[in-house]
Amino acid sequence: MIIAQKPSATENAKEEITSAWDRTLQLYQNAIDRLPSIILAIVVFIIFFLIARAVKRLIRRFTRHRRNARSLGMVLGRLAQGTIILIGTFIALTIVIPSFKIGDLVQLFGISGVAIGFAFRDILQNFLAGILILLTEPFQINDQIVFKSFEGTVENIETRATTIRTYDGRRIVIPNAELFTNSVTVNTAFENRRIEYDFGIGYGDDIDFAKQLILEAIRETEGVLNDPPPDVLVVELADFTVNIRGRWWINPPRRADALDFRDRVLTAVKNKLTANGVDMPFPTQQILFHDQTEETDGDRNRQREGWPAYGEVPNSRSIGGTLSRLIKNQSRDRDGNVGNASIIDK
Repeated sequence: MIIAQKPSATENAKEEITSAWDRTLQLYQNAIDRLPSIILAIVVFIIFFLIARAVKRLIRRFTRHRRNARSLGMVLGRLAQGTIILIGTFIALTIVIPSFKIGDLVQLFGISGVAIGFAFRDILQNFLAGILILLTEPFQINDQIVFKSFEGTVENIETRATTIRTYDGRRIVIPNAELFTNSVTVNTAFENRRIEYDFGIGYGDDIDFAKQLILEAIRETEGVLNDPPPDVLVVELADFTVNIRGRWWINPPRRADALDFRDRVLTAVKNKLTANGVDMPFPTQQILFHDQTEETDGDRNRQREGWPAYGEVPNSRSIGGTLSRLIKNQSRDRDGNVGNASIIDK
């Protein structure tokens, strides 16, 4: 009877080491055999990378001097560069790994396309909105826009978001999908911009004379356009003023210029109205003090303040007279009390 001996732990360790060394030598040999393919794949990838950069520069150079296509050229250049690099990567992989087929990768992308679409829905939505914004160009770089509570100058339009610089030195990043589906005010869309302001004059002033003074002050302000011409018109009979609206046009329409012209026009109008004696009243209120000690208190037919009078209207009384009578009544009561007290003491 022959009994087989089990290999010892030392022999097992030697076998594992030998097997690992053989696999390492095999991998090394395969790498040496594929070294020309790897070098060729690297060279091919570098060539495609350089071509991608050249195409990007060419597209941006072609659209650099075209204001309407400048932003679109930037995006198309990036897309062209990414597409060419992706194609170069696929070709390099087929050189290194002959069994790799682009068709298999495309099929894999087709199978997982629905899942990728749901996972990156917001990113794809912003991407498509960015492309549409660049194609339709509702606004461009360096335009000044107002979006909801944000206002500033457009710094960059990317495929995902648009960045604006606010007037107080902050950067706002807005997703393109929101910009494309919501209302945006473009303050610099046209060369000229109209500014308006309401001036209040007193009811006792001559309206035509005040309108003439306001119009002269606007026309005399340097930088205000004569075409379209400025104009003035009465817009409201307010509680304590007659409001006259002055309207004038400026160029360029940027915010800094609008604030500067507004300051100069308002200063000129204020000085001209004041120099010519036109009143610019501030808010006033009339307060009526109701004397509850009158005999007519509570009688709606004879009460003056707050109720219409039907028939005889009582004479008006001044606050000073009412206070004087009140003081006399209090003095009379005090003297009478003092006299009664002296009689009781006696």
